[in-house]
Amino acid sequence: MLRIVVLVSGGGTNLQSIIDHIEDGRMKNVSIACVISNNEGAYALERAKKHGIPTLCISPKSFEQRSDFNAALLAKLDEIHPDLIVLAGFLLVIPPEMVDRYPNRIINIHPSLIPSFCGTGYYGLKVHEAALARGVKVSGATVHYVDKGTDTGPIILQKAVEVKEGDTPETLQKRIMEQAEWVILPEAIQKIADEKAAAEKAARQEEER
Repeated sequence: MLRIVVLVSGGGTNLQSIIDHIEDGRMKNVSIACVISNNEGAYALERAKKHGIPTLCISPKSFEQRSDFNAALLAKLDEIHPDLIVLAGFLLVIPPEMVDRYPNRIINIHPSLIPSFCGTGYYGLKVHEAALARGVKVSGATVHYVDKGTDTGPIILQKAVEVKEGDTPETLQKRIMEQAEWVILPEAIQKIADEKAAAEKAARQEEER
């Protein structure tokens, strides 16, 4: 079983997609250990509670220094000890200590085809505004591992989405969420779960020899 913690700042539509995939059986051997938000008003917390998933709010506003917030977040993650940390619309910069503690165990969903429209300052509607301003005909979403850069970690999955005539940032955002984000984030988590299961099976077979 792959135990995941989902970090989210807002509405949690990607979280909902993960929940739906687990509950209807499309995602197997995956459980959500906790949903953590930096925003006490995040609707994502309500989504989790409706499905009996433990929730927690850890806000930088509760601490005098960002380093104290980072330490509190890391302490809680260490307490939960997840196999994988999923950033599903988490708008804070991940502290380097977290990347060091959980190498290749943190993934992020980004609403463009990396390396296009990514990096510092590219989040939310800003990504889609930039794509439309550039006049691209295809955009999409990317799931990648998190390293100490911004959107620079190894790519796991990508899915392209057509940019249509007359698109606004809002319509493009909605189409990319529906056609790409909500599809490839669960797929990426399932891929990692399958890899973990295969590694554990191989280790058991090695021990039995």
